[in-house]
Amino acid sequence: MPSLDDFAEFGIIERPRSEIRDRVVGAWDEFLRIAREVDLETPSRLPGWRAYEICVHLGSWEDYQPINGVLAAARAAKRGKVVDHPPDLDTSAAMVIGAHSHASRSEVLEALQRNRDQTAAYLKGTKPRVLDRVLVVSPVGPLPTLTVIHAQIYELAVHGLDLTACGGPAPGVALLDAGLAALTDAAGAVAARVGITSTAGIRTECGSWAFRAGSHGWEVGRWTVLGDAPTSFSGKLPVRVDASAATLLEASAGRINPLKAVVTRRLKVHGLSGLLGLAPIVEMVPGIPGGPALRLAGKGLARLSRR
Repeated sequence: MPSLDDFAEFGIIERPRSEIRDRVVGAWDEFLRIAREVDLETPSRLPGWRAYEICVHLGSWEDYQPINGVLAAARAAKRGKVVDHPPDLDTSAAMVIGAHSHASRSEVLEALQRNRDQTAAYLKGTKPRVLDRVLVVSPVGPLPTLTVIHAQIYELAVHGLDLTACGGPAPGVALLDAGLAALTDAAGAVAARVGITSTAGIRTECGSWAFRAGSHGWEVGRWTVLGDAPTSFSGKLPVRVDASAATLLEASAGRINPLKAVVTRRLKVHGLSGLLGLAPIVEMVPGIPGGPALRLAGKGLARLSRR
């Protein structure tokens, strides 16, 4: 695999830091709005989880502080103490849920607010911080600290939809679009890391995002047919997926069958051969979000392309 040390561009974090701060903090504020209005005792579509478990594992507790943990890992990496293996997310979630299974509703909401505030505190200001580009371990391999912090909003967007399925209010455009930005960035990062040269994008009612991956690293930006901004992708993309924001997020996270979504035209794929060219990232990076769903889609789309 290519070395990240050779990359000149690191995707979304090349964009203005104020933009990243506003997107991440805005996503947290929207998720908190949903969490405050949902009955936490409602069973979710995740086996064995209520809305309560969803919110508990996203909170920051005295014994489990996600953002501070990432920053501590970055400081250690800066001193040369690099962690080789990412934490197991399922194990971490089970531990924090078990430790706080008797927390009151107010305590759960306070833990969510605390995670939001700790994240906002690091993102405060517009000037880059020393730790922003320090590589830390993540479920998809080493990534810059700021990339990992930005990536958390993908989980917020997906779980926002989970809470909607529990009877909560629908996520607003800001949260859904933020989740799509994080998903696009993760896809570009993984493609670059495994040495795949590709340009691909997604288009939804919330907006469009695209990445370009290659030996330089990866770029992420908005794309339009006539866009002329330096960070935009203009013209036709060789690979594009059109769908509602909710459908894209749920398909990527395995909440719905992505192949069925393609067959029923909820998901429209343009540039099928290019999309299939991205399939190796699922096998080479087991921790990629929605890996099992993407693997299923890849096999199904490959069969469809041979007909």
